[in-house]
Amino acid sequence: MLHWSCSRLEALDARSLYAVLKLRSEVFVVEQQCVYLDPDGADLEAWHLLGRDEAGSLQAYARLLEGPRIGRVVTAPGARGAGQGRALMQQAIAECERLWPGQAIELAAQAYLQRFYASFGFEPVSALYEEDGIPHIDMKRAA
Repeated sequence: MLHWSCSRLEALDARSLYAVLKLRSEVFVVEQQCVYLDPDGADLEAWHLLGRDEAGSLQAYARLLEGPRIGRVVTAPGARGAGQGRALMQQAIAECERLWPGQAIELAAQAYLQRFYASFGFEPVSALYEEDGIPHIDMKRAA
């Protein structure tokens, strides 16, 4: 079971911010071999959803942007296969509904995860496109 917090960047302490940037780099830059600047400026305006285990270790993260838009969805490699990704998406949707009630939610899905996101009510709204060498598709969940 994860313990959730959702806050603006200013409310994150230095260790939490470090854990977020480390996890995102570990997965998006190193594991997926995408060379890009992960801290892209959007973090300054985002809400940051962190899921920590009992020991306080960051296991899941998502960035929530006004729109609303869910991005930077990531589960720690050691936490995969235990349902943490599903828990993360349920919490991300709940936070978007709390922060931006009555609005559709968007995300850019890696194409191989399209069925996963569809299980939460997201539907494709674009053709497949490539971003950082990975096929993606834009998806939207009705309000």
